[in-house]
Amino acid sequence: MNKESQKLSVLEKVGYSLGDLAANLVFQTLVTYLAYFYTDIYGLENNHASAIILTVGLVAGFAFNPIIGAIADRTNSKWGKFRPWILWTAVPLGVIALLAFSTPNFSYKGKVIYAVVTYTLLLLLYAANNLPYSALSGVITGDMSERNSMSAYRFVAVMFAQFFVQVFMLPIIETVGGGDKAIGIEKVMTWLAVIGTIMLLITFFTTKERVIPKPEQKSSLAEDLKDLIKNRPWLIMLTLTTLIFITLAMKGGSYVYYFENYVDKDALANFLSPVLSSDLGQTLFGDNPVSAGFGLFNAGGIIFMIVGIGLSKKLADKYGKRDVFGIFLFISTLFILLFYFFPSESVKFMFVSQIFHGFFYGITIPILWAMIADVADFSEWKTNRRATAIIFSAMMVGLKIGLSIGSALVASILNSYGYDAGLETQSATAINGTKMLVSIYPAIPFLIGAGLLFFYEINKKMETQIETELKARRF
Repeated sequence: MNKESQKLSVLEKVGYSLGDLAANLVFQTLVTYLAYFYTDIYGLENNHASAIILTVGLVAGFAFNPIIGAIADRTNSKWGKFRPWILWTAVPLGVIALLAFSTPNFSYKGKVIYAVVTYTLLLLLYAANNLPYSALSGVITGDMSERNSMSAYRFVAVMFAQFFVQVFMLPIIETVGGGDKAIGIEKVMTWLAVIGTIMLLITFFTTKERVIPKPEQKSSLAEDLKDLIKNRPWLIMLTLTTLIFITLAMKGGSYVYYFENYVDKDALANFLSPVLSSDLGQTLFGDNPVSAGFGLFNAGGIIFMIVGIGLSKKLADKYGKRDVFGIFLFISTLFILLFYFFPSESVKFMFVSQIFHGFFYGITIPILWAMIADVADFSEWKTNRRATAIIFSAMMVGLKIGLSIGSALVASILNSYGYDAGLETQSATAINGTKMLVSIYPAIPFLIGAGLLFFYEINKKMETQIETELKARRF
């Protein structure tokens, strides 16, 4: 294997990125709508929704991901270790994603059981698909510059998925459901399941595994786990990933409540009047200022996230992933905190703050997963054994724990502030709770995460050293 073989074509980078676009049609729906779906569409009580999201998520995080990671690292096929998992799970993941957001007419107890079963299966299949997919990024190429480039492609695709889910999905749900959100979300999820399955198959057929462990490498699961515990960068990245996804799930799942209960509807309608008064605007967003405002608010943040992603590789190549990630994570957090100070009618400032937050946070997005791939290299560099999937599985544990805690906190905090989905107008206390959920609460994990990076030792100098020495061993 020569150095040139580590270079990736544009086709392969795009093909790989489509896998994350597909997975994020599911993931972004979970982040943005799961709590809202359970409480306001499916009719579960706040505390039951919170318990389901937290309990199932933690079980899935601690049980499914390490098992899938260990099995994937020991998978041997003509397609490689990780690619076959993408093929095997493409169709089942689409089917269960549809079922998880369906609303069968069961008794209340039956609804709770159905939610538990479908959410459990969804997280199991998501782990079996997305964990090997993520680990694949660590073996497609050993070239760190190519890895940074591939991560940028990947997370532009993620932003497209996020853009659709957070900008257009709510208006589409209302339109295709004829005002019935339960019918609307089932129709939308049907199409997302079909499209996502096709994209995953494209990923399988367009990618290749190039970083192959030496044939003589043998390690037990116990040895792999022992290596992890001794790997301080891995411990930091596990904690950082958990904190990041607590914030993403908390603020992402809170915006719909924020727009429906806190933002002044008259001020929002006036701000959006140039859009809603046009035929194109009504076609894209409908005539409901709340759903249109929610969509356009997310659109501004996502568009500028994509701009930030475009700058990420150049900054990471020049200054190193750790420093760039920490600085821009901190700056992005400041624009989350600003939401605490906005009066309900300050719609313009809300949109501007979301745009700046999106831009600065966008710079960090590709870097997170590229750093995790670097941790796999760090482990191989230290131990002379490569266990890519088990390292990524630990990060997926962090993702699932963060998603579960963050999403559960949305329902739990709203419940503690007295939110009642059956009320037309919420109490002042409940409305304040929705404000806190998009400002103070989600800022805390981001700030802790930025502080953790002071203890992360893989800086630019070490990145270069690891890459050079591993290339010498492999070639």
